[in-house]
Amino acid sequence: MINGKTQVAIIGAGPSGLLLGQLLARQGIDNVILERVTGDYVLGRIRAGVLEQGFVELVREAGVAERMDREGEIHEGFEIAVDGELHRIDMKGLTGGDTVVVYGQTEITLDLMQARAAAGLETVYEAAEVTPHEVRGERPYITYQHGGEQYRLECDYIAGCDGFYGVSRQTIPAEARREFIRVYPFGWLGLLADTPPVHKELIYCKHQRGFALASMRSQTRSRYYLQVPLEDKVEDWSDDAFWEELKLRLPQAAVAGLVTGPSIEKSIAPLRSFVCEPLQYGRLFLVGDAGHIVPPTGAKGLNLAASDVAALYQIMVKVYREGRTDAIEQYSPIALRRVWHGERFSWWMTNMLHRFDKLTDDPQADATFDKFMVSELDYYLGSENGRRVIAEQYVGLPYETVK
Repeated sequence: MINGKTQVAIIGAGPSGLLLGQLLARQGIDNVILERVTGDYVLGRIRAGVLEQGFVELVREAGVAERMDREGEIHEGFEIAVDGELHRIDMKGLTGGDTVVVYGQTEITLDLMQARAAAGLETVYEAAEVTPHEVRGERPYITYQHGGEQYRLECDYIAGCDGFYGVSRQTIPAEARREFIRVYPFGWLGLLADTPPVHKELIYCKHQRGFALASMRSQTRSRYYLQVPLEDKVEDWSDDAFWEELKLRLPQAAVAGLVTGPSIEKSIAPLRSFVCEPLQYGRLFLVGDAGHIVPPTGAKGLNLAASDVAALYQIMVKVYREGRTDAIEQYSPIALRRVWHGERFSWWMTNMLHRFDKLTDDPQADATFDKFMVSELDYYLGSENGRRVIAEQYVGLPYETVK
């Protein structure tokens, strides 16, 4: 057994774990990151790229914003198309100046990896059998295997940034946590291509054939999504079939400018809402997907992980700078308040923009729900105050300050 010691042990080298580690290190708080897969595998995950204002400021505070500020695209609005008619949400105008930045999660992760390596901070990739111990006590520790050796890492606190299927949430006994779940009866088929985006801003499309989203990673790389049945497989969809279906759902004004090409990556993601309460158990904290999942319609997944990081970072600074160990009890309430706002917004956007078939066993109830959602969308898009509600939540609610 090889023994080690750190102040904060972080499980997971995705963007939330890396961002937390970078922020802590800049405050002189020692941390070690344990990741079960390789760095290349982490970088191969294709994820969201719409960053809220608060996330952008947090990246700047971490000192890794140079490439984001140079290459990221500031978006002042986005479009919602309803059966081909475009409605623009002027985020900047409706919120008094707030915007979002389009910059791929892969790029954020790469920037954070490089910054961590340059600072000589420790990250253990391909750490197997990672297991937290004594998280309710004053001296928690983690055991893991690496390179054929058994390790024990002693620490003060553990940040579980290891995703929905990671070990962190499972460390909390079932009787000590409550899980809230909503599974949606469809998925998103995503296609990434090295083609210019069809529009300068994102287009969310509500269509009788199903939802579609025209997104982007840069001016030369586009990301598109189609609502598909859960039973569909990626192999069912050729590139040509994808592009033809997308053309049917996009507004005709956009179709005229659509550039198609071979896919770099295609995948189908199921949609679900999930929250675990509490997000803290003793000296273990759940961060990001380890504690909550949102449907991607509201672009909140990565951003909620960032607000978790912001709260935990503030708390750790109070613990190590002011001796405020009592501050750790604030983490779950603060994080969950913002999580539930994000969950509600994502659920709301998903309900309004998607086609629901056989939502229940009652066709009349399904038809009534559809009418409610059509009316809901019509009201919010037809009112400046309604558009402001969408804009304020899309750019991101303010981060809460730890007292």
